[in-house]
Amino acid sequence: MRPTSIVLRGAGVVIDYLVYAAGVVALIILVGLLNDAGALDDALAQALVIGSVAFGLIVVPAIVETATHGRSLGRLAVGARIVRIDGGAIGFRHALTRSLVGLLEIVLTTGGLAVVVGLLNGSSRRLGDLMAGTYSRNERLARDTRVVAVLPPGLEGWAGVADVARLPDGTARRVAAFVQQEARLTPASRRRVAEQLADEVRPFVSPLPDVDAPLLLTAVAVLRRDRESTALAREAATLARLQPALTGTVPGFPRR
Repeated sequence: MRPTSIVLRGAGVVIDYLVYAAGVVALIILVGLLNDAGALDDALAQALVIGSVAFGLIVVPAIVETATHGRSLGRLAVGARIVRIDGGAIGFRHALTRSLVGLLEIVLTTGGLAVVVGLLNGSSRRLGDLMAGTYSRNERLARDTRVVAVLPPGLEGWAGVADVARLPDGTARRVAAFVQQEARLTPASRRRVAEQLADEVRPFVSPLPDVDAPLLLTAVAVLRRDRESTALAREAATLARLQPALTGTVPGFPRR
């Protein structure tokens, strides 16, 4: 469950209702022009104005939500989608319930009631969501910006015999963080931080490769990562082989 924040929901609602309001105003202007031209009497014109407001602020949002499976122009802009509480796509009943309640909590209270209700629950659900069994899901995941480091060229032979197991965990974490962030450092900062870390690393690396500090740190980080991955894979394979023996029973022993 990745609920959309109150701020993003508010931005999406503003965009949506500006569009819906523009449509309602256009319909009201059309009714007024027809009334002025004598094509409509006053009673019918008033009924059409009320119908235009209901159609533009209740029916149209419900149709849009249903047809787009929980999306709208505003939600496309903020990366949100209305879904059922179980994560499934909403239907017309859910969308209509949200639109009807939205007329109260968004239009008549200028969004105040929706904000208060959203702040009182942990998933930013407004009153319409609570009654319809829905919530707004954030569909934009943070982009993975991690750098996948590789062994520097020419150090393949060194990697086959090097011992980096004695490197303290705290130092290893700082080395890995440096490798991830070095591209964002200025050349002077990169050189200074690399030299400081390399001074901590060298006593625990044998043999030492004849490379500068940044390459040494990259090589150590890659070697530790690859060896830890290999060890975890071997452990998983061992557990998989032992699983039948661990879960089985001794022949002749009664099962419960």
